[in-house]
Amino acid sequence: MIRNFLFSLFFFLGIILISIIFIPAFILPQKITLFGGKIMGYWSALCLRFFLSTRIIVKGKENIIQNKKFFISASHQSMFETFFLQTIFDSPVFILKKELLKIPIFGWYLKKIGSISIKRNKVSKENLSFFDDISKLINSSDRPLIIFPQGSRMLPEDRTPFKKGASRIYEELKISCQPIAINSGYTWPKKGLKKTNTHLIISILKPIEAGLDKEVFLKRLQNDIFSELDRLN
Repeated sequence: MIRNFLFSLFFFLGIILISIIFIPAFILPQKITLFGGKIMGYWSALCLRFFLSTRIIVKGKENIIQNKKFFISASHQSMFETFFLQTIFDSPVFILKKELLKIPIFGWYLKKIGSISIKRNKVSKENLSFFDDISKLINSSDRPLIIFPQGSRMLPEDRTPFKKGASRIYEELKISCQPIAINSGYTWPKKGLKKTNTHLIISILKPIEAGLDKEVFLKRLQNDIFSELDRLN
């Protein structure tokens, strides 16, 4: 209980402090703000190691797609991956819930780094232009896109079928997908106490190349990630 309290205290104080320090970056080049996001990723890892004795393991770095455009599709069990994936991939673009942009300071940061927001389970003018926004960004930048096809944080044992957004992106962009399985929910669950002395594993899986039928792609993506999560359990 004490270790949980200390972790939460120092983690959130650190995130707030980093956000405040980087406020001037909102009027400076975007790459400075992106550097602040990377610091948040390293800070989350440091707090996990120091307060919860968590061992963070990154598997499959040799599978990271090189020298061409791609998007990342990752399992989502905790806040951890939204911070730490910025330390593995170069300046990723997040697809996220529109509500997150309303958080003071942190929401400003998300806008500054070019995050793409969507209103979940709603048909709106903004959502209709969603794929146009993604296409423009991918075509004008080498930054990889990150999507969490489960839509929100799930329990480690949850195997709810993936939402179709990932297959739409795959079909529209016609680029390869980098699947990632992360068992972060066993250490940093959506609800309840965080656990100590665990192995938090980020498993970077073999890419899924462009060109598959979108339904075939989604089935393969889901199978690859869920099968790996079962092994990590």
